[in-house]
Amino acid sequence: MSRISELFQRKPANILSIYSTAGYPHPETTVDILEALEQSGADMIELGMPYSDPLADGPVIQEAGSVAIANGMTIAKLFSILENFRSRVSVPVVLMGYMNPVLQYGFEKFCAEAARVGVDGLILPDLPVYEFEKEYSAILNRHGLDFVFMVTPETSPERIRKLDELSSGFLYAVSSSSTTGQKATLDERADYFRQLKEMRLKNPVLIGFGIRDKAGFEKACTYANGAIIGTAFIQSFEKEKDSLETTRAFVRSVAGGGK
Repeated sequence: MSRISELFQRKPANILSIYSTAGYPHPETTVDILEALEQSGADMIELGMPYSDPLADGPVIQEAGSVAIANGMTIAKLFSILENFRSRVSVPVVLMGYMNPVLQYGFEKFCAEAARVGVDGLILPDLPVYEFEKEYSAILNRHGLDFVFMVTPETSPERIRKLDELSSGFLYAVSSSSTTGQKATLDERADYFRQLKEMRLKNPVLIGFGIRDKAGFEKACTYANGAIIGTAFIQSFEKEKDSLETTRAFVRSVAGGGK
């Protein structure tokens, strides 16, 4: 059983996943931030791989990615940084990024390295379903990596079921068809979230995009198994210089405690 499956079996509700950009604010603090996220109460971490053309990302995460790239962050450097991170971090870690740099690195090589260092799964929003089924699913399975698809309020029930069937670990329910960082009006999407719950999907569901604080997290948890917070966490670094204390304070403000 994967770490992600074990997590949802042990804690089926109120899952807090935090998105952090690898290499931001500094490459050398990446694993320190992962450890601080876990210690402060994050149940899972979505680690963003910086890319120059991130279609699903809003301006805050785009800027964090630009800083990380300027700091020299590459996929090869990321794997080097993550080499021994499992000695310090036990929660599931999912890499989020885009196909272009992964293909440049080599998809099979990428999956092999991700599995070797202890990564649990991938989110690649621009990987087409057809290509996933035809070519990449077998590679992911071979290396024991979960793969998470995204659904939106505009996704048809038939396609939701298809993406749920292909996903493993969890299904990512985007709160709106915008980029990250837009304020989510979760109650306005209540019918969408209710539909997902009534469909009795194979995978647990996490809601992402626009959730910024404890109130938003708690609201999302009434509709799904948990939520993902990204932009608000990245923004918190703009105010404070101590990235580890900023991490701890932010997560505790949402989770209400620590481990």
